Amino acid sequence: MNKKYRKPVIAGNWKMNMLHSGTKDFMDELKPLLPKTRGCEVVLCVPSPLLYGMVKACRGTKVAVGAQDVSVHDKGAYTGEVSASMLKDLGVKYCIVGHSERRAYHGETDELVNAKTKKLLEAGITPIICVGETLEERERGLTMDLISLQVRGTLCGLTDAEVRRCVIAYEPVWAIGTGKTATAEQAQEVCEHIRSVVRKLYDAKTARSTVIQYGGSMNAKNAAELLACPDIDGGLIGGASLKPVDFSVIVNAACEEE
Repeated sequence: MNKKYRKPVIAGNWKMNMLHSGTKDFMDELKPLLPKTRGCEVVLCVPSPLLYGMVKACRGTKVAVGAQDVSVHDKGAYTGEVSASMLKDLGVKYCIVGHSERRAYHGETDELVNAKTKKLLEAGITPIICVGETLEERERGLTMDLISLQVRGTLCGLTDAEVRRCVIAYEPVWAIGTGKTATAEQAQEVCEHIRSVVRKLYDAKTARSTVIQYGGSMNAKNAAELLACPDIDGGLIGGASLKPVDFSVIVNAACEEE
């Protein structure tokens, strides 16, 4: 991390786990474990039915609430969809877009992720834009080319000021929920490449200011090593974010690392 230019963001992604009835107990356990300083931003991205309860449970804390997806539509006959204005009205501050599971299971494209990103920015919500490669793509040597295409596609049409309001999460698909983790060197290499792509698309100031997370099985044991890398500005945390103690270890590592 480089705290001179960027404040790290540790965001938990609960995926389709937990219940509304458990949000208060979770936060009651997490609160005393969090650092007193604001060395990093802490976010919990939860399923839509849990958002109201989580916003309520997080009041009075330094934890922001995030959603896991958003519609490209503002309102209308779109059964099952949730608009950016609905999220904003609930008090949601962040939202994940383009997660590999959305791309794989729902066919989401860079174009769609780009449209969702714009809707979030219009609503004043910070997008967490996910990019990453599969194991096959990595083994074929396509990682950097693919990441470049994804970053260019998802940021298309955004101003430099808008890009500085985004978070980009590098999540190697082969390391999500598998227990496998990219080495610190592999993760740093790709995050550095993402920053270089942003620099080429915009300028050095925008690249320096953009928060880039690592999102492939970061946990309590490997967080400190990953967060010590100069271009890794936090993490998009899966399984470990469901455990208050483990999640707090990662948060504390981000707040303490210089």
